[in-house]
Amino acid sequence: MSQRQIILDTETTGLEPADGHRIIEIGCVEIRNRRKGDRVFHQYMNPDRPIEDGAFEVHGISSEFLADKPVFADIAQDLIDFVRDSEVIIHNAPFDVAFINAELKLLGKKWGRLQDYCKITDTLVMARERHPGQKNSLDALCTRYQIDNSQRDLHGALLDAQILLDVYLAMTGGQGHLLLDDEQTRADGAIKHKMLARKSGALRCIEPTADELQAHQIRLESINKESGGKCVWLLEGEV
Repeated sequence: MSQRQIILDTETTGLEPADGHRIIEIGCVEIRNRRKGDRVFHQYMNPDRPIEDGAFEVHGISSEFLADKPVFADIAQDLIDFVRDSEVIIHNAPFDVAFINAELKLLGKKWGRLQDYCKITDTLVMARERHPGQKNSLDALCTRYQIDNSQRDLHGALLDAQILLDVYLAMTGGQGHLLLDDEQTRADGAIKHKMLARKSGALRCIEPTADELQAHQIRLESINKESGGKCVWLLEGEV
């Protein structure tokens, strides 16, 4: 059964939805079975209110740029359809969830909350559990897990979602770079297989020893613990 996850990030006019601040950008990137999916959701929105100077310094999105963009009501259904029945992964989730829920509330009670449509996972909470007492901002995690964020001069919802995808995969098993491009991985593997077959004739199958099997099982259980029960090899029963 496919496990669909969504990495989500937002940019806003300010810090507090309770003060009337609004969402101006939403970026979502899909993951399926720990592989980057083909689908993204990205939308700028006209907030119908000024953007605070402090917020503009963070994301660089101006009111002039947003003047001809749709309002949240125009894209709400598409967003809900994109995240429905998935696990939505957010860094510092209370911030983004509060803003999305405030936008949904403005549309009417029938829209409910983001949590009504999907499961929410906060990578900031995960990072604090794994690295207590350390900095766990997205930039700090990029440094810790050697994720390239050199393009992040300003914050952007889609860019930050794509960076968080790499961080999440690294933080939950270190499998990010192995699984981001599955087609290339398969193609490279096929080439190596053919080269080895031509070089040595029929391929030999070498059975693992009992000690090797035990070490393999211990390693999988360690990955499973670190990833919160999401080690794909254990999930797929390939052990």
